[in-house]
Amino acid sequence: MNDLLPLVVAVPLLGAALLVAAGRRLPRVVAESTACAVCAGTAGLAITLLLNSSPPMTEWVGGWQPVNGESVGIVLTGDGPGLGMASLASLLTLAALAYSWHYFDEPPRRHAGSFPALMLLFQGGMCGFAIAGDLFNMFVWFELMSAVAYALTGTRVEEAKAVQGALTFAVVTSLGAYAMLMGLGLLYARTGELAMTQIGRGLDRHGGPDALVLAGFVLVLAGLLVKAAAVPFHFWLPDAHAVAPTPVCMLLSGVMVELGTYGVWRLYGTVFSGPGGVPAEALTRVLVVLGVLTAVIGAVMCWYQRHLKRLLACSTVAHTGLFLIGIGVLRPEADDGVALYVLGHAGVKAALFACTGILLDRYGSVDEHALHGRARRLRGLAVLYAAGALGLAGLPPFGTALGKSVTEEAVGGPLTLVYVAASAVTAGAVLRVAARVFLGLGPKPPDQGEYETTGSGEQPETGHRISRVPGPMTVVPTVLLAAALAVGVAPGFAGVVAHGMSEAGSGGVVVATPQWTLPGVLLGLASTLLALGLAAVAVTRPKLLAAPDWALPLRRLQSGHVGDYVAWVLVGAALLGALALPGVSGGG
Repeated sequence: MNDLLPLVVAVPLLGAALLVAAGRRLPRVVAESTACAVCAGTAGLAITLLLNSSPPMTEWVGGWQPVNGESVGIVLTGDGPGLGMASLASLLTLAALAYSWHYFDEPPRRHAGSFPALMLLFQGGMCGFAIAGDLFNMFVWFELMSAVAYALTGTRVEEAKAVQGALTFAVVTSLGAYAMLMGLGLLYARTGELAMTQIGRGLDRHGGPDALVLAGFVLVLAGLLVKAAAVPFHFWLPDAHAVAPTPVCMLLSGVMVELGTYGVWRLYGTVFSGPGGVPAEALTRVLVVLGVLTAVIGAVMCWYQRHLKRLLACSTVAHTGLFLIGIGVLRPEADDGVALYVLGHAGVKAALFACTGILLDRYGSVDEHALHGRARRLRGLAVLYAAGALGLAGLPPFGTALGKSVTEEAVGGPLTLVYVAASAVTAGAVLRVAARVFLGLGPKPPDQGEYETTGSGEQPETGHRISRVPGPMTVVPTVLLAAALAVGVAPGFAGVVAHGMSEAGSGGVVVATPQWTLPGVLLGLASTLLALGLAAVAVTRPKLLAAPDWALPLRRLQSGHVGDYVAWVLVGAALLGALALPGVSGGG
């Protein structure tokens, strides 16, 4: 099975090359069918390898095996978490392609294969990143994934704001990539290795951590946290989501941001967890502090958005913070909970973006205020939107609820309140949207100041407003929500996830299978009831939860000026160093 591992990356790349070469001569239905077939085949291959990944697989591409313990080749690692993320990326790409089936009006015209080819390239980059076993090729796939994401975000090049959003995305995440490249250069200078396990062993041979190790750690971590959209590296995410096509938003929030979080988990476990790396207490301090900051700011910004895509993007930021907290406590059961949480969140968030895309194509707007009461006839869509909001809140038996429950029990103490509050506020914002847009409840809210991004006057992605919603556009979010539900209720699924996580991160020691517990169910119900209460108050008494004066500076920080965002990346890198320095100094 090891020989098949490179195909997880090669198949979508070859499919993309075929569509680029022949796209001008292919009918649209053939190009899109080919892309879906390639994507489905890759997903099937990744899932097959995942089910046979015990023990984990290692493949040195081209036969460049290590000699006397030293390596220069490209290594792929096929374990549970890596192949799980590759499977998730492939399945969500398939869902995005199915959602855009024969409706998406994208330039350039007369090249039916352009958009499907970019989606396959994006899939290939995400899969390569997920199973990369050496730090340099993780960077290579990071760059491929990013470069394609820039093109997909700015697909509608005739719109100035799309170009601006893509340019901001490109500059900020490229800066993160350069930081990652400099960091891996420092680690290579110290160890002479690029394979992550070999780097870890090399650091251990050199004794305790020092300033060079700290610099390498901070630079590589900063690059990954830019991709994960953690505060204060997050500013590119709402701007990119506001202009990216809906299928692209499904991938950005559903899996690409989560890959940044996965990269942090993989990096520490294989490179910095030994005696020559970064002490556990330093990593915990970095990720927990950053995670709490990200969850709180993301939730606050989510609540005070009226642009629906920006609202959902800020929700992604908040949940990234929750994932980082779970990783940061360095407990196997927390890793299991985060894995389940990521899977459930991917389905829920992709479904919510898909539903928002329908509103855009039907009404030419993603402004909560302008859409007030206009979607009363879309009852099925209202049900899907409300279900997505409840899944976001952590209502049992959604997979988000199971993952949240397991992680809350692992982190314990006051951090549990962060999970409940962030889940409730983000879900409450989505429920508020559902109540206003689909039911027309409450007075129509007025404009709220100069820093408000409205989302009115958007161009439908179908080229014109649709009078009837195409079948795939409603089937896809329905299937995604059903999948998010299945994560929480499918017999044995949580055990399979825990087994894969333990083999990759705990030396083969299998921890207890994640299960529903009474405290976890009660906390899930509490966050759901709090979300419903917040939404009810926002609709019936809007002035009580209007944006306070202290929230205005947060809006001003989202300035849209790329220079401001670059400055915050530098501030974030300095913050990482300051948080990690005490533990490293004490260890060296």
